[in-house]
Amino acid sequence: MNVPDSRLSINQATIKHAPLDEALRVTAEAGVQSIGLWREPVDHVGLDVATRMLADSGLRVTSHCRGGFFTLPDGERRRAALADNRRAIEETAALAAAGAPGSVAVLVLVAGGLPDGSRDLLGARDRVRDAIGELVPDAAAAGVTLAVEPLHPMYAADRAVVSTLAQALDIAGDFDASVVGVAVDTFHIWWDPQVREQIARAGREGRIATYQVCDWRTPLPEDVLLARHQPGAGVIDFASLTGAVIDAGYTGDVEVEIFNADIWARDAATVVGETVEAFARSVSPHLP
Repeated sequence: MNVPDSRLSINQATIKHAPLDEALRVTAEAGVQSIGLWREPVDHVGLDVATRMLADSGLRVTSHCRGGFFTLPDGERRRAALADNRRAIEETAALAAAGAPGSVAVLVLVAGGLPDGSRDLLGARDRVRDAIGELVPDAAAAGVTLAVEPLHPMYAADRAVVSTLAQALDIAGDFDASVVGVAVDTFHIWWDPQVREQIARAGREGRIATYQVCDWRTPLPEDVLLARHQPGAGVIDFASLTGAVIDAGYTGDVEVEIFNADIWARDAATVVGETVEAFARSVSPHLP
């Protein structure tokens, strides 16, 4: 097996069914230096236990997933969503503080889809902007960067009304770049004819909070949420996109984030090893 690239991070979604202690162990045992965490496994053990586990692992933290789901109309459910995002901000800060040097406090935000019965995309995006504005003081006080993640347009109805980097950057642009940035995920943005221009814009504005990679391959499964593959297994041009992100000034770790039922069904340590190899073939050659 290749020595893992020092910038490779295993996003916990890639080994979804591994509990937190196992995810940390297999990542560290493979020689990978960093991990992107998810709220559910952290919540399962509790934040205090999770921070101790993380500190003991010696791993850097590259992101915490996820906050968001901001498109609900005014009312009790929207207030509850904002309260949950404030808890996520606190978790992100605590985990980053517990991680190894070089950890970053980045909370990835998925905007949310159209509310039931609505066809108003523009109004939904406005509610995303408004919600982020409510959270900015909390994030700034905690030293957390909120990373707005555009998702592929096929998810606009039910998961994310923010579909392009341009839309994400337009929302982020209302706030200080140290507090609100964007997540650049190859699966979601590879198709966009303006992608290189918008990556460059994100770099100029200092807003690339995280870079995530996985591949797109057809045919898509019936559940399109689970359509992601290891880098190099599909059609995405990692040379072009990674080059653009590096040219834009991004110097952080690169997460591999995969949603794939077949991969999830396999042994976590094996998946991490395969991820190390796939990253070495498809992404590492384009990193400085």
